Amino acid sequence: MKKTIYLDYAATTPTDPAVVQAMLPYFGKDYGNPSSIHQMGFQAKEAIERARKKVAGFFGCKKEEIVFTGSGTESVNLAILGVARAVQKSLPAEASRMEHGRIDRVEYRERRRGHIITSKIEHHAVLHACQQLEKEGFQVTYLPVDKKGLIKPEQVEKSLQKDTILVSIIYVNNEIGTIQPIAKIAKIIADHRRHQPSAICHLPILHTDACQATCYLPLKVNQLGVDLLSINGSKVYGPKGIAALFVKNGIKLKPVIYGGGQEKGRRSGTENVPGIVGLSKALELADKHRETEVKRLTKLRDYLIEGIEKKIPAIFLNGDRKNRVCNNVNFSFQGIEGESIVLYLDGQGIEVSTGSACASTSLTPSHVILALGVNPRLAQGSVRFSLGKFTVKGDIDYLLEVLPPVIKRLREISPFKVIK
Repeated sequence: MKKTIYLDYAATTPTDPAVVQAMLPYFGKDYGNPSSIHQMGFQAKEAIERARKKVAGFFGCKKEEIVFTGSGTESVNLAILGVARAVQKSLPAEASRMEHGRIDRVEYRERRRGHIITSKIEHHAVLHACQQLEKEGFQVTYLPVDKKGLIKPEQVEKSLQKDTILVSIIYVNNEIGTIQPIAKIAKIIADHRRHQPSAICHLPILHTDACQATCYLPLKVNQLGVDLLSINGSKVYGPKGIAALFVKNGIKLKPVIYGGGQEKGRRSGTENVPGIVGLSKALELADKHRETEVKRLTKLRDYLIEGIEKKIPAIFLNGDRKNRVCNNVNFSFQGIEGESIVLYLDGQGIEVSTGSACASTSLTPSHVILALGVNPRLAQGSVRFSLGKFTVKGDIDYLLEVLPPVIKRLREISPFKVIK
C-alpha cells in the first residue's frame, strides 16, 4: 500500500490527540446544556467560561470580548454583516401629503449608508458577505494587491471616506500565504478616527480574518490594533464546527442567528461545549509550540520551494517569497491544469489542493491568483502545498521525487505549449 502524505493543512488540520482527550468528558458524563439551571448545566457553563478565559488569554483580551461561533465563515459573517447592519442609518422618504395639508401617512424607505473596504484576495466568506451588503445598499471598495499579493497600507489610507464604517483585511491569505501589514493598517485607521471629529468615535472598525495565522503568528489584539478578529478550530488542530470572534468592548453587532440569546445575544444556539473546550486546548498548544514549529516549518517550506524550482521548468511561485506564512507553498505550472496535478499526486498518495477547499469544485481560476496579475491559463495550473505539524523532510523528498515526472507526463498530453 502507498503511504499517504498529507500536504493540505491549510484546508484542515487533524485534531490533536491532546485536544481529543480534553473534549471527551463533554461527549459522555458531562453532557449538560449550559443554559440549564441544574447542576449538570452549571458544570457545562463553567467549562465554557474556563475555555473562554483561556481563549481570551491567547488574544490578550477580556473574556467577555470572545464570542464562540460554529465556523470561521460564521465568525467572519458575524463580524462583517453584524457591524454593517448595526451602524446603518435609515432616513424617511418624503411624506405623502393629503388634502388640507394633513400628513396622512409617512412611508419609510430604508437608505442604508456606509462604506466598506476589503481586498480582492479575501476568503469567500468575506467577499460574499460584502457582496450581500452591496445588495443592501452599502458601498464596497475592493483593494487590488501587487504581483506578490501584498496590500500597501497607503492604499487603505487613500480609500478611507467619511462614511467608512468597516475595513476587513485578511491577515494571512489562505491560498498564497502572504502576510498583510495589519498593525500598520490599524495605525492608519486610528489616525483617521482622530481626524474625523464628526464621525462616530470608533469608526471605521477594523476586522481581520486570522484563520490561517493562528498557529504561526502572534494574535495579541492590542499589538495588532484590530477591533474584530476571526479564527477557526479546524485550522489549529482543534475540532471542526467551532470558531471564535474577538469583539472589542464597545463594538455593536447585530446578530445573524436568532434564538435563545446565547453568547450575550450575539450568537444564539446551544453551545458546542466539547468544541469550545477543544478550541481552547488547541490554542494553548499552538501558543506553546509556535516558536519551534515556525522555525521547523520555515526550513521545510524553503527546501520545498528550492527543490521545485530546481527540478521543474516553466513554473511561477505565487505570493511573496519572504513575507509569507511558514507552511505555505503555491506554484503555477505552465501548460497544465492544477486539478490534474492534484489527481495524479493523489494517485501516488500525496494530498494537496488547487487552493481554497471551500471552492475546490470550481473549475474557474482562483480569484486570488488572478488578482496577482497572473495569466488565466497559468492561474489554472496553480497548486497549493501546505505543511503542518506532522510533515517531515522525508515527505518533501518523496514529493520532489514524484512531482517532476507527473508534471512531465501531464505536459506531454497537454494541448497547450510550454514556453521555458
